[in-house]
Amino acid sequence: MTETVDVVLIGGGIMSATLGTLLHELQPEWKIVAFERLSEVAQESSNPWNNAGTGHAALCELNYMPQGDGPLDPAKAISINEQFQQSRQFWSSLVERGVLDAPSTFINATPHMTFVRGEKDVAYLKARYEVLKKQPLFAGIEYSEDSRVINKWAPLLMQQRRKGEPFAATRVPAGTDVDFGALTHQLFDHLTASGVTLRTNHEVRSLKKQKDGTWLVKYRNRIGRTPNEIKARFVFVGAGGWALKLLQNSGIPEIKGYGVFPIGGQFLKTTNPQVVAQHQAKVYSQASVGAPPMSVPHLDTRVVDGEASLMFGPFATFSPKFLKNGSMLDIVSQVRTHNLLPMLQVAVKNPDLITYLIGELLKNHAKKVDSLRTFMPTAKDEDWTLIDAGQRAQVMKKDPQKGGILQFGTEVVSSADGSIAGLLGASPGASTAVPIMLSLLKSCFPEEYPGWEPELRALIPTFGEQLNTDAARAEESTAATAATLGINV
Repeated sequence: MTETVDVVLIGGGIMSATLGTLLHELQPEWKIVAFERLSEVAQESSNPWNNAGTGHAALCELNYMPQGDGPLDPAKAISINEQFQQSRQFWSSLVERGVLDAPSTFINATPHMTFVRGEKDVAYLKARYEVLKKQPLFAGIEYSEDSRVINKWAPLLMQQRRKGEPFAATRVPAGTDVDFGALTHQLFDHLTASGVTLRTNHEVRSLKKQKDGTWLVKYRNRIGRTPNEIKARFVFVGAGGWALKLLQNSGIPEIKGYGVFPIGGQFLKTTNPQVVAQHQAKVYSQASVGAPPMSVPHLDTRVVDGEASLMFGPFATFSPKFLKNGSMLDIVSQVRTHNLLPMLQVAVKNPDLITYLIGELLKNHAKKVDSLRTFMPTAKDEDWTLIDAGQRAQVMKKDPQKGGILQFGTEVVSSADGSIAGLLGASPGASTAVPIMLSLLKSCFPEEYPGWEPELRALIPTFGEQLNTDAARAEESTAATAATLGINV
């Protein structure tokens, strides 16, 4: 007989690891099986070299507080910060419970900065600072137009900078660099040690709803291609760009109208100790005109396996694959009658994006280092090498007013009965994995959720609260997690 389990997790990234950990803490008796098509977990978007490792808290990312015609609105920035605080609290609880290793193995204190040039952007950054400095979750944000101050914060930004050029920077010392690959590995290590089954080199091929309400999950071992199947009461599809294909295969009506647009990326990387020693920050700026928000240029400190390096980018690339290890037919095989029109409308309405992608594809190594020199005027070609980052499958979907829209965020798609759910989209993704999964638990497990709330509150002390409305509570919470995670500044 076909084995029946409580939960099947598809994909071995930070999302499945987070959901699996939450469910195991809440229902330790449930039987959970996770599938990963590659030989180990965290090899796609969760891999530390496939993302920038920014603990997205809207401290430096301007796209969470865009400049419009009216007054600057901090609501989105505050929301992102609130979500990241939940992730910090969850990780802190897992450190205290011995689930995670020493915090320095996956998170390190790294100031978050924003650096802009030109009178218009300087005026905008100052206005943004004036709004955010009043918000409790942004306490400690600093602003300067003084080259001596900015040089102290990040020397590489100021060396050989042209005189008379308007520039400004903000800095939040309490920022972080996160190795989501290490975090994912540690979460799965704990899960497997606690009885959760992880099947690597196993690819899920189809999902079919059964009359008894369970899902028949057909899969095969990629070594030998042996087919098999399993039944599950609940299925989570956390397979990056592959999630769309599996959700389409499931036949749930909620996926109709969705498509994804794959955008790859590259970063320039240096391990030159003389260069690395001069920069201890993640420095973001404004995206180019017509460029998607995920392309915002930034010069980052990275700490992976205890070794510091610098990364600059991203530079967009294009591949029809939805994953780095996907199929060249992915972009075509997603097409259905219900999503063709929205996807065509996205193509027609975003000519700037197409122009941007073509321009990026034409850049050689020298041109990419030239782009770096807008941040770091002293950059030398020989110090920097190009590395390929992960594929990002940006959501395209129907919109009642616009017909079809391109969405730069994350979105959970679940069936009406809550028996299956999947995650589409990209940034801020990993940084907000905990609140995303909490929202999924609430919508997919309505009967169990009320009984879970006490344990969720134990894991996340401010669960159900808004930190930014209470300055004292915000300070108390951030100080507590900083102490546990070893990221005091």
